[in-house]
Amino acid sequence: MAASKSAPKSPARARKRVPSQADYEALSQFRYLIRCFLEFSQDAAKAEGLTPRQHQALLAIKGYPGGGPVTIGDLAERLRLRHHTTVELVDRLSVAGLVERVLDPADQRRVLLKLTGLAADHLAELSSAHLDELSRIEPLLKQVLSRRSE
Repeated sequence: MAASKSAPKSPARARKRVPSQADYEALSQFRYLIRCFLEFSQDAAKAEGLTPRQHQALLAIKGYPGGGPVTIGDLAERLRLRHHTTVELVDRLSVAGLVERVLDPADQRRVLLKLTGLAADHLAELSSAHLDELSRIEPLLKQVLSRRSE
């Protein structure tokens, strides 16, 4: 069956205007700053003895919206990973003494993830460094974003 003509267009096809040279430069600079930040983040995680994905998982658990309990499914969504890949990651985090699985007191069928003290210490160090780095690049990001709104 052929696709409907009224189907929503992909974001790449839903253009409202033709990009200018300034738009291309702003997008290029924005992607460059993101890549620099990600490189910084990966290096910082490795220096703290974690893999970048372990750091991301710890941050996703600690920074879960509302500070609520986090399930493996929640973590998979936040990391944009498949469920079974997230289970393997949590297994490694558990073996490393970074995450504990606890039964949900309200529903014994649900398993919740809790950071250990070791994980909290690593995450505090990394988060402090990341906040410093964000403060450093904030003016550059603001500059790029303000060019886009002109």
